[in-house]
Amino acid sequence: MQQQQTQSQAQQPVMARPPQVVTTKDFQYLKDMLSWELNAMKKCHHFAKETSCQQTKQAIDKAGQMHQRHYGLLLKHLQNNNTEEMKKVPQIQ
Repeated sequence: MQQQQTQSQAQQPVMARPPQVVTTKDFQYLKDMLSWELNAMKKCHHFAKETSCQQTKQAIDKAGQMHQRHYGLLLKHLQNNNTEEMKKVPQIQ
Protein backbone atom coordinates (compact mmCIF):
# COMPACT_ATOMS: atom_id res chain seq x y z
CA MET A 1 0.00 0.00 0.00
CA GLN A 2 2.73 2.49 0.97
CA GLN A 3 4.78 1.61 -2.13
CA GLN A 4 1.76 2.30 -4.32
CA GLN A 5 1.20 5.65 -2.58
CA THR A 6 4.88 6.59 -3.02
CA GLN A 7 4.76 5.77 -6.74
CA SER A 8 1.70 7.93 -7.34
CA GLN A 9 3.25 10.85 -5.46
CA ALA A 10 6.48 10.57 -7.46
CA GLN A 11 4.71 10.95 -10.80
CA GLN A 12 4.34 14.60 -11.72
CA PRO A 13 2.45 15.91 -14.73
CA VAL A 14 4.59 16.62 -17.79
CA MET A 15 4.73 20.25 -18.89
CA ALA A 16 3.35 20.86 -22.36
CA ARG A 17 6.01 23.55 -22.88
CA PRO A 18 9.06 24.44 -20.84
CA PRO A 19 8.98 27.80 -19.07
CA GLN A 20 10.31 30.75 -21.09
CA VAL A 21 12.54 31.96 -18.26
CA VAL A 22 15.50 29.85 -17.14
CA THR A 23 16.64 30.63 -13.62
CA THR A 24 20.25 30.28 -12.54
CA LYS A 25 19.38 27.09 -10.68
CA ASP A 26 17.55 25.72 -13.73
CA PHE A 27 20.53 26.61 -15.92
CA GLN A 28 22.95 24.75 -13.64
CA TYR A 29 20.68 21.70 -13.61
CA LEU A 30 20.34 21.77 -17.40
CA LYS A 31 24.11 22.10 -17.72
CA ASP A 32 24.54 18.99 -15.55
CA MET A 33 21.95 17.13 -17.60
CA LEU A 34 23.74 18.05 -20.84
CA SER A 35 26.96 16.71 -19.38
CA TRP A 36 25.28 13.44 -18.33
CA GLU A 37 23.68 12.96 -21.74
CA LEU A 38 26.95 13.67 -23.56
CA ASN A 39 28.78 11.22 -21.32
CA ALA A 40 26.12 8.56 -21.95
CA MET A 41 26.40 9.13 -25.73
CA LYS A 42 30.17 8.72 -25.59
CA LYS A 43 29.93 5.54 -23.54
CA CYS A 44 27.36 4.06 -25.91
CA HIS A 45 29.56 4.86 -28.89
CA HIS A 46 32.59 3.31 -27.21
CA PHE A 47 30.87 0.11 -26.10
CA ALA A 48 29.07 -0.36 -29.42
CA LYS A 49 32.52 -0.41 -31.09
CA GLU A 50 33.83 -2.89 -28.50
CA THR A 51 31.22 -5.61 -28.98
CA SER A 52 31.26 -8.21 -31.72
CA CYS A 53 27.62 -9.20 -31.21
CA GLN A 54 25.52 -7.40 -33.81
CA GLN A 55 22.36 -7.56 -31.70
CA THR A 56 24.12 -6.00 -28.70
CA LYS A 57 25.70 -3.37 -30.94
CA GLN A 58 22.27 -2.38 -32.29
CA ALA A 59 20.81 -2.13 -28.78
CA ILE A 60 23.69 0.06 -27.57
CA ASP A 61 23.48 2.25 -30.70
CA LYS A 62 19.75 2.68 -30.10
CA ALA A 63 20.45 3.79 -26.52
CA GLY A 64 23.10 6.21 -27.78
CA GLN A 65 20.62 7.71 -30.26
CA MET A 66 18.12 8.19 -27.44
CA HIS A 67 20.73 10.11 -25.41
CA GLN A 68 21.56 12.19 -28.49
CA ARG A 69 17.87 13.12 -28.89
CA HIS A 70 17.69 14.07 -25.21
CA TYR A 71 20.82 16.21 -25.59
CA GLY A 72 19.31 18.02 -28.58
CA LEU A 73 16.05 18.62 -26.74
CA LEU A 74 17.88 20.12 -23.77
CA LEU A 75 19.86 22.40 -26.08
CA LYS A 76 16.64 23.52 -27.71
CA HIS A 77 15.29 24.57 -24.29
CA LEU A 78 18.32 26.79 -23.79
CA GLN A 79 17.99 28.59 -27.13
CA ASN A 80 15.86 31.49 -26.00
CA ASN A 81 16.75 35.03 -25.11
CA ASN A 82 16.57 34.76 -21.33
CA THR A 83 17.34 38.45 -20.82
CA GLU A 84 14.32 39.51 -22.88
CA GLU A 85 12.06 36.98 -21.16
CA MET A 86 13.19 38.17 -17.71
CA LYS A 87 12.05 41.70 -18.62
CA LYS A 88 8.51 40.34 -19.01
CA VAL A 89 8.44 38.85 -15.50
CA PRO A 90 6.70 41.11 -12.97
CA GLN A 91 9.20 42.43 -10.43
CA ILE A 92 8.34 42.32 -6.72
CA GLN A 93 9.25 45.51 -4.89
